[in-house]
Amino acid sequence: MCPMLPLKGVTVVALEQAVAAPFATRQLADLGARVIKVERPGAGDFARGYDTAVRGMSSHFAWLNRSKQSLTLDVKHPEAREVLRQLLARSDVFIHNLAPGAVDRLGLAAADLRAALPRLIICRVTGYGADGPYRDRKAYDLLVQSEAGLLSITGTAETPSKVGISVADIAAGMYAYSGVLAALISRVSTGEGTVLDVSLFDALTEWMGFPLYYALYGGSEPPRSGPRHAAIAPYGPYVAADGKAVFLAVQNEREWGSFCRAVLEMPDLVEDPRFATNARRVVHRNALEALLDERFRAMSSDALVARLERASIANGRMNSVRELAQHPQLVERRRWQDIGSPVGPIRALPPPVTMAGVTPVMEPIPAVGEHTDAILREIGIEEQTIAAWRARGIV
Repeated sequence: MCPMLPLKGVTVVALEQAVAAPFATRQLADLGARVIKVERPGAGDFARGYDTAVRGMSSHFAWLNRSKQSLTLDVKHPEAREVLRQLLARSDVFIHNLAPGAVDRLGLAAADLRAALPRLIICRVTGYGADGPYRDRKAYDLLVQSEAGLLSITGTAETPSKVGISVADIAAGMYAYSGVLAALISRVSTGEGTVLDVSLFDALTEWMGFPLYYALYGGSEPPRSGPRHAAIAPYGPYVAADGKAVFLAVQNEREWGSFCRAVLEMPDLVEDPRFATNARRVVHRNALEALLDERFRAMSSDALVARLERASIANGRMNSVRELAQHPQLVERRRWQDIGSPVGPIRALPPPVTMAGVTPVMEPIPAVGEHTDAILREIGIEEQTIAAWRARGIV
């Protein structure tokens, strides 16, 4: 017998948009929580319109919103706000990431909700936090990457670069997800909900831990090193005779010795004082890179990978995104699954964490307002009222 889904029976109301909160709630839905996604009537979450790459549907929305129920409410109307309050009274978690102050202006301030609904877990996802001089600033992923110093250490020496995915949003989403799980566990013993504050800036600043310590105590900031590691050598891409790049990483002196003997076939290099320790190899990086480039250009990428594997030196090839989609680890482990969507079946990846005996929820991506009537009927709203609200643009 399969165990019950871990979050079965948990109801989440999500006043969400874009990436950070939807990423958190999708993780909750994957584990069995009922996620009611509140969207604007008509257009819905503006992330639905980011692109049309997935058969006319946004790639961001397809990634972030499976297994949810879509309820359309124009929360500027008193009737819609009352529906939201009724839903929260029946729910376990309220998560939102609207613009600063927007939820408070709806009469849903955390202090008021806590007083009325002491078991409710409230998770506020903001750009810069609930207080401080930046609290009211709008925050988009690139801007937070910049403010958090990530751009200063990413890219080449000449060109600072953003990370190619929404890393600030994803970081905040993951902390919101884990925070909600912790709050649900705490509520079992205390009977009380809580208020969680998660900001994109704090989440990404946490992820900047290594460069922060390096800069604070090392006397200098980590340099932008392109695809190479700023503090470890050799660590990065090397081009073989066939023009293909192979990435490799040598992490310690034992691996350095094996690398010299079995990969480079230059055992005397182990004793070279320029390269005797990682710190020395970083200082003499240019000389080391020149030596490795010359050596690797005499062998094919397949031959280089074979030597690295025999020597137990970590390595990888630089895949394109399309090559990732066909990666043998994904294919052989049957990681791709089909899910439903408004545009028909599409492929989706299950959660990265597998739990023995538990099959994650992989339900369809909802159309805008697909579940509106059913949810409203559930809380006692009559069909005639629903029709009237729809005519007025309330739902």
